[in-house]
Amino acid sequence: MQQDSVKSRKRFRWLLLPIITLIAPTTAVASASAPKTPRASIVEAAWLEANLNKSNVRVIEVSTDPGVYEKGHIPNAVKFVWHTDFVDPVNRDIVSKAQFEKLARTAGINKDTQVVLYGDKNNWFAAWGVWIFKTYGHKSISILNGGRDKWVKDGRALNAAVPTFGAGNFVATAANTGLRALLGDVVKIAKKEDKTTKLVDIRSADEFNGKIFAPAGFQELAIRAGHIPGAQNVPWTTAVSPDGTFRPAADLKVIYDKVGINGKKKVIVYCRIGERAAHTWFVLSEILGYEVRLYDGSWTEYGNSVGVPISNPAGTIWGKG
Repeated sequence: MQQDSVKSRKRFRWLLLPIITLIAPTTAVASASAPKTPRASIVEAAWLEANLNKSNVRVIEVSTDPGVYEKGHIPNAVKFVWHTDFVDPVNRDIVSKAQFEKLARTAGINKDTQVVLYGDKNNWFAAWGVWIFKTYGHKSISILNGGRDKWVKDGRALNAAVPTFGAGNFVATAANTGLRALLGDVVKIAKKEDKTTKLVDIRSADEFNGKIFAPAGFQELAIRAGHIPGAQNVPWTTAVSPDGTFRPAADLKVIYDKVGINGKKKVIVYCRIGERAAHTWFVLSEILGYEVRLYDGSWTEYGNSVGVPISNPAGTIWGKG
């Protein structure tokens, strides 16, 4: 009887070993020092083309120029306008929970719908859209790799038909404040009161150094040039391949590791109004799995604020010259 009991315990230990082996790697990934494991947040054009007509897939175009949608868009795609759908049209703030829930439901989005966003300009505003969707709790959200431009260059179909869908049942959560940085957060870094967070300015070198206030043709400006003290300049373009797709994760890891961005510290990203920084937020958060917040107020808030410290290596002065 005792021998049978000993044999049973041995058999149980042998059966348990494979389970322990499977659990161990998962526990290691979840450790405090390791970056989170990102979700599959990128879809390729071939996958999207094959899944366009599935009822649980919703494609949304969010372009810099909203008028390009009417000229032709990916079949079955609906249009969201960044300037009116993803932000408050009166106050400078993101869209409210109630308004976003209504927007998503109008597009036929349910809680389990696979949402795929794309746009022009290397997916700037599509990335902003991903940030908004995640801020309000939608989990199945992806970007089309290469966006609208690559889809067109590859000769894939566009059409002008505007699809309609029955109302969805998506329920927005309270805004996830862990994805957003505010003015006070970056001022702490500028004043060296927060030494635990990396601040990344993803604008061009000329903007960062204060040589120019903004790229030519952009209307939203700050009356001070330069950057937030303590920020590192890693232009968003470093994450993009020549064809507009994201660089491989291994390459991205090397690029950011060189400036000390490796997932060991929290990160805040900013640009001029938040759209280009959303692209880098997507890269660091959704591809590399780092803990990142987007400072959507960006330079047009900071550079117009009274009494905040500014670094302006070029010394450019508003209204002079």
